[in-house]
Amino acid sequence: MEIFLDTGDVEEIKQAARWGFIDGVTTNPSLIAKSGRPQTEVICDIVNIIDGPISAEVIATDAEGMVREGRELAKIHPNVVIKLPMTEEGIVACKELSQDEIKTNVTLVFSSNQALLAAKNGATYVSPFMGRLDDIGHDGIALIEEIRTIFDNYAFQTQIIAASLRHSIHVRDVAMVGADVGTIPFKVVKGMFNHPMTKNGLDQFLKDHANSN
Repeated sequence: MEIFLDTGDVEEIKQAARWGFIDGVTTNPSLIAKSGRPQTEVICDIVNIIDGPISAEVIATDAEGMVREGRELAKIHPNVVIKLPMTEEGIVACKELSQDEIKTNVTLVFSSNQALLAAKNGATYVSPFMGRLDDIGHDGIALIEEIRTIFDNYAFQTQIIAASLRHSIHVRDVAMVGADVGTIPFKVVKGMFNHPMTKNGLDQFLKDHANSN
């Protein structure tokens, strides 16, 4: 499973890049707003740090506006993926941008039917928000499993980005059911390094080494 960092914070991306396993970055208008900088400026910085897919989201709500914005964002770098909302207009824009061979990520997916429509129109990625489903008492991991089954049934090339992952258990669960990508906040990725038994073991090794000298 690929790991994308879910952030608009360039400093977080710089820190994560040295780990060596970050495959891409996803952003959204909320994350970009926290940076206090224009989206194009932030995306330009990110593509110089991470050599992988970088999702940049359109703001327009009509298909024509989405396509126009998408084409402009795609000019920034070949790695830029255009993030489109799962709406009728977003799906129309997905078809047009896909025909232009511009990579797309259909976001705010909350059902397997929505994912199917996006795949039918050539989406490069779909982003089911499992964490938000869990937040309202629905089974987010079941959604990932449903989409995986449908895509495998019909050999869709669209990749599944498991999104809104809240904690490391979410990461483990989506990896087990075959998500292609997990897009994960910086603090959650950082937490994946940690286990108390690892720390206790290392402390003991160092203590034993010190006592032997």
